[in-house]
Amino acid sequence: MNNNKTWWKESVVYQVYWRSFYDSDGDGYGDLEGLIQKLDYIRDLGVDIIWLNPVYESPDKDNGYDISDYEAIMPKAGTMDIWERLLSEVHARGMKLIMDLVVNHTSDRHPWFLESRSSRDNPKRDWYIWRDGKNGEPPNNWRSYFSPSAWEWDEATGQYYFHSFAVEQPDLNWKNPELRREIYRMMRFWLDKGIDGFRLDAIALLAKPEGFPDAENPEDIRYLTNNPGLHDYIREMNEQVFRHYDIVTVGETAFVSPEEGLKFVGEDRKELNTLFHFEVCDEMPAWDMLRFKEIQRRWYKVLWGKGTNSQFLNNHDHTRQVTRYGNDGPYRVQSAKLLATMLHTLPGIPYIYQGEEIGMTGVRFDSIDQYNDIAMKNRYDEEVRKGRDPQEVLQSLQALSRDNSRTPMQWNDSLHAGFTTGTPWINVNPNYKEINVEKDLSDPNSIYRYYQKLIELRKKHEVMVYGDFEELPEWMEDKHLYVYTRTLGDTRWLIVLNHSDEPSSMRLPSDYPASALQLLLSNYPENEADTDDRIELRPHEARIYAIRRA
Repeated sequence: MNNNKTWWKESVVYQVYWRSFYDSDGDGYGDLEGLIQKLDYIRDLGVDIIWLNPVYESPDKDNGYDISDYEAIMPKAGTMDIWERLLSEVHARGMKLIMDLVVNHTSDRHPWFLESRSSRDNPKRDWYIWRDGKNGEPPNNWRSYFSPSAWEWDEATGQYYFHSFAVEQPDLNWKNPELRREIYRMMRFWLDKGIDGFRLDAIALLAKPEGFPDAENPEDIRYLTNNPGLHDYIREMNEQVFRHYDIVTVGETAFVSPEEGLKFVGEDRKELNTLFHFEVCDEMPAWDMLRFKEIQRRWYKVLWGKGTNSQFLNNHDHTRQVTRYGNDGPYRVQSAKLLATMLHTLPGIPYIYQGEEIGMTGVRFDSIDQYNDIAMKNRYDEEVRKGRDPQEVLQSLQALSRDNSRTPMQWNDSLHAGFTTGTPWINVNPNYKEINVEKDLSDPNSIYRYYQKLIELRKKHEVMVYGDFEELPEWMEDKHLYVYTRTLGDTRWLIVLNHSDEPSSMRLPSDYPASALQLLLSNYPENEADTDDRIELRPHEARIYAIRRA
C-alpha cells in the first residue's frame, strides 16, 4: 500500500467562480477585490486551497476560458497588483491558491493567433492547427464541444483552423516544440510569483489523432481526447516545470476510464497529482445510486495506493448538486448535508463549489435571453433551426445548463442577494431570501456549520484521507443505502447514508453492534434511539460512526 503523505492529499479545495462570487465595485461582475473581502468567510469554513477560475486577459466569449494574454489580468477581474495582494492575503490566512490554466487553446484575439493567421509562412503559423479543406468542405467531419464543426474557414489564408470548443477558441498545436517551450515559460512565470499549483483545463485534448481521419460517429466526440502522444507532453511538462515546485496539479480529463486515469496520476509516472473524471457529472444525468457505487468501486480499485482521485458532484460546468443529485425541495438541508458527508468520506480530495456550502440550488430562467452559457445558446440555436419548438428546446436544455451553477453567490436577503450594488451580469436565483450566507451563519444547524464540522473531522482524523475503503456487502446492491467503512491501522469508521425521500432501517452486522458505535457526526439534530442491532434512518440521513474495538 503506497500512501505517501502529502499536504495536498489532506486538503479540501474551495472553487471560486469569481465573476459570480462578490462584486466590490458595483459593475455587476464579481472581482478579485471582492474575493479578498470574503477570504475570512472561506477560511472560516476550514478549507485549505482556493481554486480560482481563469482571470487572465480575455475577450470573455467563454467566461475567461478564451485567453488573449496569459500574463495579464482581465480588467473585469481587477489588476495584477490586486491579484498579487490576493495571493498574499490567501497565504496570510494559511490557505493556498491554485490557478485555472487553459493550454489546449487560446482566444482568437491572442497575439500568437493573430500572427498565425496573418500569412501561411508566418513563423507562428504552426503554433495552431491549419488544414486545407476537402472538396470545398472542412478537412473532416469532426464536431466541436460547442458547434457542429471543429473547423473554421479563414478567408485571408484560404485554410481551415481547428477548434475543439468555440470558433473563438483555436486549438494550439502541441506538436510544435517552440510553442511548448513558451507554455512552460509562462507556467513558471506564475509559479515564480508563488502560486500553489494549477487546475489544467481540458488537458486530455492536447494530442490530436494522427492524420485527422473522419470519425465513424462524429457526435461522439471522444476522438478529441486521450490520443497517442498526450502523456509524453504531460511528462515533459512535469519534467520542465512541475517537479521544480512544491505544488498540486489537477487535470480536467474528459472521457477517462480508471485505467486511463491512472496514466495521468500514477505516482510512478511523474505527470499530474490528481484529476477530475466525469463518469458521474457528464455521464450520469440524474442520481443513480447503483451506478454511482459502481463508478466509485472501479476508481478505488484501480487508483488506491497508486494515485489520487477527486470527489465532486458540481462545479461551474455542472448543475448544483442538491438540485441535480439530491432533493432541493422539502429535504434540501438534509440532502445537501448527506451529499457533503458522502464526498468528504469517500477516498479522494473533496471539492466544494462556491454556494454548495449553503445548499444553493439550480435555476430555471423563463427565456433563453436570460442565459449566458455559450454552449447552451449554440445548442439552442442549432435545435431551433431544425424546426423544433423553442419552448420545448429551452426546457430540454435548462436542467443541465452551465448557468445553473453560475448565478451569483447569495450573501444575504437584500437586493441581488448582496452580491452587487449594480445590475448582476446574470440574474440571481429568486430563492435568495430563503437561502443565503447570513442565514446559514446564524443557525448552528445550517449546512455551512455542518461543512465546518466535516472539514474539522478530516483535519483531525487521517482515516478520512488515508483510510482503506470498503463497502458492506449486504448493501452493495441497495438503491438507497450506501454503507461503507474507512480503516487506518486501529481506527475504523462506519459511514451510513440513506439517499432517499423515504425512511429506511438497517440491521447492523454482528461485528458492528450498536454498543460499539460512537456517533461522530449526523445531519439530523438528534438521533432516534437505535436498538442494539438496528438503525432507523430518516430521509436523506447521513451518519459517521467510529467503531470502538471490543
